[in-house]
Amino acid sequence: MNYISVAIDGPAGAGKSSVSKAAAQSLGFTYIDTGAMYRAAALFAIENGIDIRNDRETLINRLEEVKIVIRYTDKGQRVYLNGRDVSERIREEDVSIGASDVAVIQEVRDKLVALQRKMARSANVIMDGRDICTYVLPNAQVKIFLTASAESRAQRRYEQLKEKGEECDLQKIREDMEYRDKNDSERAVAPLKKADDAVLVDTTELNFEQSVEKIKELIKNVL
Repeated sequence: MNYISVAIDGPAGAGKSSVSKAAAQSLGFTYIDTGAMYRAAALFAIENGIDIRNDRETLINRLEEVKIVIRYTDKGQRVYLNGRDVSERIREEDVSIGASDVAVIQEVRDKLVALQRKMARSANVIMDGRDICTYVLPNAQVKIFLTASAESRAQRRYEQLKEKGEECDLQKIREDMEYRDKNDSERAVAPLKKADDAVLVDTTELNFEQSVEKIKELIKNVL
């Protein structure tokens, strides 16, 4: 059976995960949040006292210990690290920064990309990340580069954290996003960039519902 793959790339805070998840649910596709996998790998490093930026070799040597599983329950997608549900913990800011740092490590990418490609061969999927169109699923039937202004992305993240009751600083959030953008765009392996055949979708002036409908429209055109 031939399955449909939808690849969505874009910078941190562009709304890829929430928009992709909603579109997948509406269309009956399986949503795969590749960023969650890198976050889980970063959490493993954090919890084991591994300095990702200055001691990559230790993480590389312990990759066999990193077991990441994504399951779909009545609560939606859940992410498990070595058998433990870490779905909430991996959304915290220290893990967000760590995810960008582990994503530049070739050995980590090789491990996770193999898992991502395997998942895409078994269902109709919407997969989002930084290099899905260009590297993970270069033959995807639908390719989208989802972006928004840095100001808009930082403001959205700020509001999300405030709604959760977390203390946060808008300027710090923007600085962290700019760090992640730079890290992701300049890494040697599969950097963040718009694929030549990807459709650019800028959500700066779009609300959530409009963004979801735009993605669904692009997918339906192929279906």
